[in-house]
Amino acid sequence: MAAPTRIDARFAALRKSGRKALVTFVSAGDPDLETSAAIIAGLPKAGADIIEIGMPFSDPMADGPAVQASSLRALKAGQTMIKTLAMVRRFREADADTPIVLMGYYNPIYVYGTARFIADAKAAGVDGLIVVDVPPEADDEVCLPAVEAGLNFIRLATPTTDDVRLPAVLKNTSGFVYYVSITGITGAAAPVVNDVHDQVKRIKRQTDIPVVVGFGVRSGEQARAIAAGADGVVVGSAIIDRIEKSLDSNGKATTSTVANVLDMVHELASAMRA
Repeated sequence: MAAPTRIDARFAALRKSGRKALVTFVSAGDPDLETSAAIIAGLPKAGADIIEIGMPFSDPMADGPAVQASSLRALKAGQTMIKTLAMVRRFREADADTPIVLMGYYNPIYVYGTARFIADAKAAGVDGLIVVDVPPEADDEVCLPAVEAGLNFIRLATPTTDDVRLPAVLKNTSGFVYYVSITGITGAAAPVVNDVHDQVKRIKRQTDIPVVVGFGVRSGEQARAIAAGADGVVVGSAIIDRIEKSLDSNGKATTSTVANVLDMVHELASAMRA
């Protein structure tokens, strides 16, 4: 890539300060546009180093019940790709430094128009993409055009990604590698810390790119333990659960929704930095 991205700069700064990255995931538009925008705006101050924003999709096959529900809430509230990109532009008006990664599935990108999506995402201030259902064999579809536009394309490695498959996964990956700590869907089980550390070491033997661990991390204690053997930790389902538990009986945001989520992120960040 011609120039370092915000993601590259953030990991360099974290290394210099001896810290690990807290990556937080929320679905764009969950439970509604304004509440979601307020949560995202507050995440950096609460302690998030990188923000992953889910692009709502009606069939998120790799996601567990919590993230599926958040995606459906967002779609029901009228979230669209246009609104998601507008949220990023709005965020960038106040924050020029925190990296933003859009995460999701290829269908919404394809419907929007791949070339148009990449151009609009870059213009909005997006730094990286995670498109979970596009394999390395289809890099021409979205990965290589994204990299050409100056976006990081972040791949997932899993416990079943063996040493034969790993080079293909790493080939055009940049920004960071997202190591999925469990087999199955998001939020389905708790990762085994020593196993995760061993897998991260295995990946690092083949790349200098930071390795961040996600899936199943639900507490500050877990996040700190896993981060000890990785470059960062992703927390998603636990944050989504906090959103859901704050909603009223009609599934609408309450006056406590934003504060509850940001308090949790602050707790996670404090535990990781202790």
